[in-house]
Amino acid sequence: MTISEVSKKYDLTPDTIRYYEKEGLIPKAPRTKSGIRDFDEETCNWIEFIKCMRNAGLEIEILKQYVELFKQGSKTVKERRLLLEEQRKKLLEKQKDIKATLERLNYKIKIYDEIEQGKRKDFIEKP
Repeated sequence: MTISEVSKKYDLTPDTIRYYEKEGLIPKAPRTKSGIRDFDEETCNWIEFIKCMRNAGLEIEILKQYVELFKQGSKTVKERRLLLEEQRKKLLEKQKDIKATLERLNYKIKIYDEIEQGKRKDFIEKP
């Protein structure tokens, strides 16, 4: 697949894909005889993984660390697992924060709906 096709498939800009490659987050894509990147299944699997992790908020440095450990093979399984467990812990905390924020937003929206419908007149607004 060309970089343009990969870009569309994973909804990433070509610049982002090149950046991931430059930073070592994804393997260097094989190239055609004319020097054009020809992304294979392995590289696409890495792109999908990195995109997923970035969307979840994992930092580039953490992902670099993971990739380096992965390249070292099965002797780093424990380290990779621990790294991912730590990231999961952080995501779960973030999820709690997001849930609390959603609850507050829902409350505020409900109050505004009631005000607009004339059901609530005595409301003293707070931030």
